[in-house]
Amino acid sequence: MNKVSNAPELNRRDFVKVITMLLGSVMAAVVGLPGIAYLISPATRVQKGDTWISLGTLENYPIGTPTSFNFTRSTVNGWDKTVLSYSVFVLRKDESQFKVFSNICTHLGCRVSWHPDIQEYVSPCHDGHFDIDGKVTKGPPPRPLDPYDTKVENGNLFIHLFNI
Repeated sequence: MNKVSNAPELNRRDFVKVITMLLGSVMAAVVGLPGIAYLISPATRVQKGDTWISLGTLENYPIGTPTSFNFTRSTVNGWDKTVLSYSVFVLRKDESQFKVFSNICTHLGCRVSWHPDIQEYVSPCHDGHFDIDGKVTKGPPPRPLDPYDTKVENGNLFIHLFNI
């Protein structure tokens, strides 16, 4: 009595095809998955929300005189790298008290400069004036100069900078 089998036969050619496809798939996964991970990893990185920036030692800032400090920050968002330039004025009130202001006018975003002869920060755009503490004294600016939070650690002055 012959038994009739309904199972398909796997001949040598089909077996080699299956094994070749299986090995090719494994090799593609071994090579391809790290490549895909490399390409998408910049988009999945988490950015820090804020940063403390060192403005150097306290000796850099004389008491009662606004001193300009410039620095740059680079941020990476996905594949886009952005470098921003910042400038602040540091006012040392006494041995332990500091005020740090942005040098950007609150009216139209022009850069203000300190004028020691009149003891005011002046915006060249629309003649906005701010006193030594950053308060508006003349012109169209709607509010005082933007302040930064400060801290002193180990003789160094730091400002709190939010990532935008």
